[in-house]
Amino acid sequence: MMSDHPGPGRAPDNPERPSAAWVFARPERILSFGFGSGLIHPAPGTWGTLAGWLLWAVFLRDVPDGWMAVILLASFVLGCWATQRCGDDLGVADHGGINWDEIVAIWLVLWLMPPGFWPELIGVVLFRVFDILKPPPVSILDRRFKNGFGVMIDDILAALYALLAAAVLIHFGVLP
Repeated sequence: MMSDHPGPGRAPDNPERPSAAWVFARPERILSFGFGSGLIHPAPGTWGTLAGWLLWAVFLRDVPDGWMAVILLASFVLGCWATQRCGDDLGVADHGGINWDEIVAIWLVLWLMPPGFWPELIGVVLFRVFDILKPPPVSILDRRFKNGFGVMIDDILAALYALLAAAVLIHFGVLP
């Protein structure tokens, strides 16, 4: 039986439900599992989205646009590396508990949504809908790229769908 202690390429005893000790043993796992939010069941992707919203509200809401663009790009690139490493360790390219992709994608949505609780909530709901449904080309990328880039990019596309839907709602006066 494999140990639950960290090591290069070593999977946890139960790759379907890794322990908190396994996740918190390495920085890329901590990041990939959304600082632990990916350990929450059911719906670790939704918990990651909510963690991202909380991080947005506490740390990022007032960041100037130029810096936010840099943060998003850096978080995406770092996420490609971290989720690849974590997926390799788990033996599963896009494990359900890996939710850094949801965190970065919801930051993109929240950055471009009108300010305020209700528009942000609508952005969160729209993102979750498109992330779960994975309409083309999201579903195509999700199937084609089984690596860190694939983990990250399909959520960015789901975020773009959410923003497009929000733009329609704004156009018709549903959102301010």
